[in-house]
Amino acid sequence: MKQRHFSMFRDFHLADWFTLANAFCGTGAIFAAMRYLQDGDRGMLLLGMALIPLAFAFDALDGRIARWRQVSSTLGRELDSLADVISFGVAPAALGYACGMQGGWDWLVLSYFVGCGVSRLARYNVTAEQLSGDEGKVTHFEGTPIPTSVLIVGLLALAAWSANIGEALWGGRLQLGPWQLHPLVLVYALSGSLMVSRTLRIPKP
Repeated sequence: MKQRHFSMFRDFHLADWFTLANAFCGTGAIFAAMRYLQDGDRGMLLLGMALIPLAFAFDALDGRIARWRQVSSTLGRELDSLADVISFGVAPAALGYACGMQGGWDWLVLSYFVGCGVSRLARYNVTAEQLSGDEGKVTHFEGTPIPTSVLIVGLLALAAWSANIGEALWGGRLQLGPWQLHPLVLVYALSGSLMVSRTLRIPKP
């Protein structure tokens, strides 16, 4: 039983371990956001935000390593997508919530953002072969890649560093019907919409 349990990890390629490091960073960012909400330690929040660019670095390295070693697999592709959902979808949304985007409309927008990220990755996996050129390599992205959410995290980090979070969150808040909306959350709506765009094409390096 124990031998079968660890056999899956023996099948992992070097690039897959970098993908797992990506997921590890994203999970750590979520825990850091929860710790900030628990005890108000802004240093933990900043640490969580710093983990997202680190996840981005691991995400870039796993692809480079796979190409360098000329090793790719369906498992690696699915693993990469799942890690990206955590690090560039759920984690940025959790960090936004921790920064003060906690109104009812904020919840909907943050959930929309995560849903767009999941849809973007699923569509890419399904259409990867259709987007491939003559060399069998995907030549472009349809919609912005989900790791671009690192830009939102950078914006939040600047707000957190300058203590403009919580009640002091940039843009203030609006009461729209029964729920509150923090206008800054609309950057998530924009990012999610760009991810699922079918007209926006970005060359893939």
